[in-house]
Amino acid sequence: MMSQPPDDPSATAFPGDVSLEALVSRAERAGLSAPPVERWDPAHCGTIDMAIDAEGRWFHEGRPIDRPALARLFSSVLRREPDGGFVLVTPAEKLPIRVADAPFVAVEMSADAGRLSFRTNMGDVVEADTAHPLRFEADADGAFRPYVLVRGGLEARLTRALAFDLAQRVEERGGEAGIASGAAWFPVPLPHGADV
Repeated sequence: MMSQPPDDPSATAFPGDVSLEALVSRAERAGLSAPPVERWDPAHCGTIDMAIDAEGRWFHEGRPIDRPALARLFSSVLRREPDGGFVLVTPAEKLPIRVADAPFVAVEMSADAGRLSFRTNMGDVVEADTAHPLRFEADADGAFRPYVLVRGGLEARLTRALAFDLAQRVEERGGEAGIASGAAWFPVPLPHGADV
């Protein structure tokens, strides 16, 4: 789906862009804040066989959670611990879960007015800025794997298609490759010998 052409004819439209309004209209959690899980400090109350795979799919006892509303509910009480682990937390309970990569997947991107916003598979919408930075890891094949911070230490890995769209936005400023979103600048590590 394409966004409307920009008012500035010299601005570049990218194939994967959607309008921010379209992105928000498809986001179940847009405008909703997550529960204050960072303020809850219950004791660990056991274990649960729950996991999130590298594609952002939720599993319980090895079986996929096929009800999206249930996975979104669990995601709203997910927290990253200081040791890097992940827990589901309520005011009375804390249960560790396994996360293969990032707990969320960014599935859609908007670039309205030069600000990059992302919709996650769990219905969150987040704008890449200093409070929600983009970060990049190198894949084995030398390509970069982008992530955006959603909330409370929880990141979303961009889909491969969005990573390709984002790669088209890499520019050079002062000898450094990076991606701009509004006033924020996110350096991109390029493979040795690569040009912008």
